[in-house]
Formats: sequence, structure tokens, C-alpha cells
Amino acid sequence: MTLSYADVTAARARIAGHTRPVALSAPEPLACAGEDSGGGKARLTLAYEFAQHTGSFKARGAANFAAAHAEAGTLPPSGLVIASGGNAGLACAWAARRHGVPATVFLPETAPAVKVARLHALGADVRQVGTEYADALEASRKFAAETGALPSHAYDLPHIAAGAGTLLEEIHDARPDVDTVVVAVGGGGLFAGVTAAAHEHGIRVVAAEPEHCRALNAALEAGSPVDVPVRSVAADALGARRATAMAVDWAQRADVVSLLVPDEAIVAARQALWDERRLAVEHAAATAWAALRTGAYRPAPGEHVCLVLCGANTDPSDLTGPR
Repeated sequence: MTLSYADVTAARARIAGHTRPVALSAPEPLACAGEDSGGGKARLTLAYEFAQHTGSFKARGAANFAAAHAEAGTLPPSGLVIASGGNAGLACAWAARRHGVPATVFLPETAPAVKVARLHALGADVRQVGTEYADALEASRKFAAETGALPSHAYDLPHIAAGAGTLLEEIHDARPDVDTVVVAVGGGGLFAGVTAAAHEHGIRVVAAEPEHCRALNAALEAGSPVDVPVRSVAADALGARRATAMAVDWAQRADVVSLLVPDEAIVAARQALWDERRLAVEHAAATAWAALRTGAYRPAPGEHVCLVLCGANTDPSDLTGPR
């Protein structure tokens, strides 16, 4: 499967008015390497994509996927089926309900309770299988074959990735001087769509992954997609065993910066977003912030960085009070 910038622009037209435009913070100074060189401080803009429908960027891809099939007359009465760590399932259930068809969502038994509860609230038929996303995916494929439900995917479909890429188009429209966008990567749907659009506009993409959920990083090292072990505090959203061919293709084509951050830095970054900004996000969103906060990515003087806070389907009870 391939993904083009034209797919992103088509998705933007298809879902216009059905998803929330991304909210952006005002640019602020950001500590960077070489600040004393005369180039001026780097700047940081936060993209509050966790305020999207269903609490994450996933609504964009789900809206595009469902609408494209509705237009083509290929949306069956048996509805949609998807395997998910939680966020893609929420988006699929939301999109299915908008089109009046059922959604069946397969989740690992380890999925966060807050996401399971929200799925039930959206009317999804929730089925929990195994301990990893891959287990849920296998079960969802069997269900699709037996029932005729249309299989969606958390990240490995052009319509899903193209929908996610509309986020970058909105960022570029609102902040045309952004030089770099930092995104967390799991299987690579958000990454592939964002990179396809960013490359068109000459924007650098920094891909941040947990050290032990490094599907894209390992694929770049190997030269093609490979299976990796999955073990991270952010695994419920970033725990793909293998990055998509679309993601790897765009990472190679766009000369993407691939970075890894340890779990302790992700936990600290999530806590810092709460302590310093009162933003309660999930660990996947904090992974991108950890890449900047730890200095894994150090922007140049004058560089304008946009950090994507991709989701907030989390239980905030483990966030402590002000420090």
C-alpha cells in the first residue's frame, strides 16, 4: 500500500466539518543547543490534538475511512470491525455511529479501563482477547471473515494514515513558519500521514518512540519493516510489533529524525505536562514531549518546533499534585 500527499488533501476535503480543527498554543521560547550563537531562541508550539473527537488524532483517520466507504457504497450493514489498543477503537466506534452502522472492537485484555468504558459508552461491541495488540488483530480478522464486517485498521491503511495527515495541513495553515514537527510513533499511521504532508511543505519530522517499542527505529536500522518486542508504559497506544511499509517508506524518503526515549523519561514528561501546564495526557503524547524535554532532540537557534500531543484517553488518578 502506498500513501501520497494527494491522499492527504483528498482526506481533508472529505472530512471537512466533521473533525475539530487542531488547537495550537501561542509560540513560546524553547531551550536549545547553541543559544549563545546569535541565532535567537528556538520556539515551541503545542498542538492540542487530544481535544479531537474521541480524545485523540485517530478520529481523523476513522472519519476518512468510513466516509470513503460510504461514498463508494462499500460500508456493509454488518458495520466496522477493528483491533485496537483503545484509541483507534474509540475513533472507529464514533465514525461507525455517525454512519448508522455497528462497530465491533477487539482489544487486548490489558487495555486501560478508561478506554474500555468509553467504548461501551459509544455503543461498541467490545471484545477483549490476549495481552497484545497482535492478539486482538488476529481475532478481528477472523470476525471479519465470519460476519462480513468491514475491517478497519489502527494504522495500516492509506485512508487511515491520510486522515491523520490532515493534522499537519492544519498546523501549516495556522503556523506556516513551523520548521519541525515532533510526533510519537507506534505502528506509523499518524507518522506516515504527517510526514507525507510535512515533506510537501519542507517541514522536518522527528519521530519519538519508547526504547522498548521501537518499530520504526528498528525498521530504519534494518532497511525494512521488522518485528520488535513490545514493552513500555506507552504500549497501549504505541505497542505495534511492526511499523507499516508506508511509514518506513516516508521515513526513508523524508530523511526523518528517529529518536528513542526511556520509559522513566516518558513518565516524567507526562507528570511535567500536568505540573507545569495542567495537561493530563496519555503516555503516548508524553513520549513526544520527552524527546524534547530530555534533549534527545535539540532544536537549533531560531527553529520553530511544533509538538503534537496526540491523545488524552488516560486515567489521571496517577498524576500527583503540584510539585
